[in-house]
Amino acid sequence: MDEIFIGTDIVSVSRIEEILISDQGRRFKERVFSTQEISYCDKKANPAIHYAGRFAAKEAIKKSLLSSRLSTNIPMQAMEILPDDQGAPVVHLHIDNREEVCCKVSIAHIDQTAIAFAILQKVL
Repeated sequence: MDEIFIGTDIVSVSRIEEILISDQGRRFKERVFSTQEISYCDKKANPAIHYAGRFAAKEAIKKSLLSSRLSTNIPMQAMEILPDDQGAPVVHLHIDNREEVCCKVSIAHIDQTAIAFAILQKVL
């Protein structure tokens, strides 16, 4: 039987926006997000809300991976969240044992809050 693990995170959009417009903004983007994620978010009318949603999703994925014990530490760059043809977020994990897991996320945001849930299925 497969095992299921969940993770959730909530992020202040204004906190992410402050980081993005600061002197550390470019470094933050490059350390946390892939080139494709940066391109996606920067094309949006309100990039900060999309960065916040993806940041929350990566934290949620990290929590689900930690609870599964498949990974003790995973860098943010090892997780990539890109939209499919319909705009739904698709998780790409760049970890050694990625074939052992299936990960799905849901991201929502309003005004100053972004939240994400991750469900990780560990295939036995």
